[in-house]
Amino acid sequence: MNKIVTILGARPQFVKAAVLSRIIKKHGQLDEVIVHTGQHYDANMSAVFFDEMEIPKPQYNLHINEMSHGAMTGHMFEEIEKVLLKENPDAVVVYGDTNSTLAGALAAKKMNIKIVHIEAGLRSFNMEMPEEVNRVLTDRISNLLLCPTETAIENLANEGFDNFNCKILKCGDIMKDAVEFYGKISTEKSSVIGDLKLNMGDFVLATIHRQENTDDLEKLKSIFEGLEEIHKDTQVVLPLHPRTRGILERHQLEYNITMIDPVGYFDMLELLKSCKMVVTDSGGLQKEAFFNKKYCLIAREETEWVELVTNNFAKIVGSNKSKLINGFNSFKNYDADFSLSLYGNEVGERIHQEILSILK
Repeated sequence: MNKIVTILGARPQFVKAAVLSRIIKKHGQLDEVIVHTGQHYDANMSAVFFDEMEIPKPQYNLHINEMSHGAMTGHMFEEIEKVLLKENPDAVVVYGDTNSTLAGALAAKKMNIKIVHIEAGLRSFNMEMPEEVNRVLTDRISNLLLCPTETAIENLANEGFDNFNCKILKCGDIMKDAVEFYGKISTEKSSVIGDLKLNMGDFVLATIHRQENTDDLEKLKSIFEGLEEIHKDTQVVLPLHPRTRGILERHQLEYNITMIDPVGYFDMLELLKSCKMVVTDSGGLQKEAFFNKKYCLIAREETEWVELVTNNFAKIVGSNKSKLINGFNSFKNYDADFSLSLYGNEVGERIHQEILSILK
């Protein structure tokens, strides 16, 4: 039986990988070894997290976090290489654009192990973002590039990937499978709506955590002032990222919105199901908003998920207070067709078949 090693470093990656792990287990044609680098340390990453979400526990946990980008990526490279030497897999699977993604891909490439990149071809075209650097470099050395959208395919073509020795396929977005699977059970697992005394469709869900926003005080103030203005019309509920909380406290910034502690995945799904609209600088949450039929205001200057903007399911408002407020007002009574299929169906099954195909 062929063996794959899956490299993960952040909770969203575990949620996505759980889709593929379930399919691997169902078909019994692959042996999967999971490595958690520890990049995004999370106290909720406990046995309860894995048990409740039916996520396979990692066979390896490298506990690598709280370092500079270079030190972290280098240390991961070193430790992942040790795992690959021991496990001798036929392929390494990586997701997205974290330092863990790049380190896993580099370690595999140096050992001539095939690399499968899930979420390949995404581009923000902002090379100041560490994530952009990670995804571009990972794509360049991967053997199987599994793209979520036609735009991702076009990005690779424009960069000359048709001339490289790799296989490029549009397979859809595996997060859609995850949202559909966990969305069926999140109501039983979460009490967040009742705990916060929220009403269906009567609040805006916001998340702000990216360094480009949190490390620029003027941008951060502008975003929060915009959220505060929206709050006068519709309650804004914001699970507060620890980095964002620390900066607000350090500068003694207080805003009249509903700030809550970070929430687990089930709680986030229930908040998404129940909210009126989403404001975020997260990449993944933009799509999850769409999957839950909610409009999204993107607090960044660009997005990898351009089809959301093109089809008017989302607007890029950056850190501009006026754009944020205007975006909220324009979407408040807007009605669009969320049945449009942008990200495929049964994506995990397609990915599983493509991995098998390159191992024959």
